[in-house]
Amino acid sequence: MTDPDPDPAAGPSLSHSDLLELKRWNTPTLYNGWEQITTRDAGREGFNLEETRDYMPSMGPMVGWAVTVRIEPSNAAHRAANPRAWDEYRRYVAGRPGPKIVVVQDLDKPGTFGAFWGEVNSNTHRALGCVGTITDGAIRDVDEMNNAGFKALARRLCVGHAFGWPIEWDCPVEVFGTRIEPGQLIHADKHGFLAIPRGEEAGLLDAARFMDSNECRTVIPAARDVAGLSMDAVLSRMDDAIVQFGENVRRKFRREGEW
Repeated sequence: MTDPDPDPAAGPSLSHSDLLELKRWNTPTLYNGWEQITTRDAGREGFNLEETRDYMPSMGPMVGWAVTVRIEPSNAAHRAANPRAWDEYRRYVAGRPGPKIVVVQDLDKPGTFGAFWGEVNSNTHRALGCVGTITDGAIRDVDEMNNAGFKALARRLCVGHAFGWPIEWDCPVEVFGTRIEPGQLIHADKHGFLAIPRGEEAGLLDAARFMDSNECRTVIPAARDVAGLSMDAVLSRMDDAIVQFGENVRRKFRREGEW
């Protein structure tokens, strides 16, 4: 196991009520807000670069703080190397603030030999305050995971568990082409996931609200309220709405909008 989170005693940077509000939006809407406040390259950082699959889309979005673990189900030697790994790993997960999303890096990728997740493990992690997982490996027992209320974004399904043993945790991991560190805020749904860089959580909800309202008051009505208008009039309305959309973004964030 690597060194623990730099300041695990600091606690979450957002209240639980903030997280509940973030959960009301889909992940693309959160991205639209984050794009306006981030110091990162929003064109290639913070979200999955490879395709994910949401096996519980009916659950809607999930939001939580990342806890991380690496596995290598093809390798039986990990169990012998640390027979107490499961106990130590569970205590790490239990000691972190929730709600939590377990981010699993499968070192067998691109191969798949076993699933870390199934009925037992999802129920176990639910009891430890976890709401779901992002794993670039496999899951199984999908119906039972649904019944546990444990959401999963994964690469594929798998029949067996092989030697799914925790080998390292509380460490940076890479899943679906994206690096995630313990304690990052994650929002995920059927579109993929967004991992918010440290220090950028506080402005996320306000930015997402603003950008969604900006769309609803400018470019969306311009494209919908067109009955009886000529095509020239429709295009003119769209042009005006895009200008207004951009002006609103510049006034709020001193940045350019997407249009």
